[in-house]
Amino acid sequence: MHDWNVSVQEALDLQERLQHKVILSNGFDPARLKTVAGIDASYADDQALAVVCVLSFPELTLLEQAKISLPNPFPYVPGLFSFREGPAVLKALETLTLTPDLLIFDGHGYAHLRRFGLASHIGVYLDCPAIGCAKTRLVGEYAPPGPDLGDFSPLTDTTSSGQETIGAVVRTRPGSKPLFVSVGHKIDLPTAIQIILKCLRGHRLPEPIRLADQISKEKYIL
Repeated sequence: MHDWNVSVQEALDLQERLQHKVILSNGFDPARLKTVAGIDASYADDQALAVVCVLSFPELTLLEQAKISLPNPFPYVPGLFSFREGPAVLKALETLTLTPDLLIFDGHGYAHLRRFGLASHIGVYLDCPAIGCAKTRLVGEYAPPGPDLGDFSPLTDTTSSGQETIGAVVRTRPGSKPLFVSVGHKIDLPTAIQIILKCLRGHRLPEPIRLADQISKEKYIL
């Protein structure tokens, strides 16, 4: 779709140009969802690390995993993390023998400064349904959701045409901080919230990205 070896200005231009390709409605039948992939990406010492865990759905049995580290020359710029992490994520996905039906990212999708976070970028790049599920807010305002599992409130942002809902703030475990869920690509927000809740196994993080986060901290894949 595009070269990843770009300048900061070229990256900004790409986000503006590609954002309109994000589809905010379901491009699949949720009732036929069989596999989900949790994706955790990080960077350190000019290296990008990506971990992908493919799980059955709704059983959430781990089926396959991949862990890739690549040189990472793109500078640290808030809102442009996909250009640091994207190539490693794509490489990790390429090594899989399974093709997941849906990608769940530990990061943002539509809830982004230019509505094109990592989940949207990779979702559009691969033309694959994707969800952003982040631990912290990047942009937007919200009222705290209720205290119970499954409670959520809208994440909104002010635009030239008024207030826009860009995601949801979801309580995934009583007493824990909420997560910030947003559309990545080819899914609507209510479906994204439902899938995240169905991926919970008693932890704050949904199981696909919880496992990916665990593996990212291991020296080797076991």
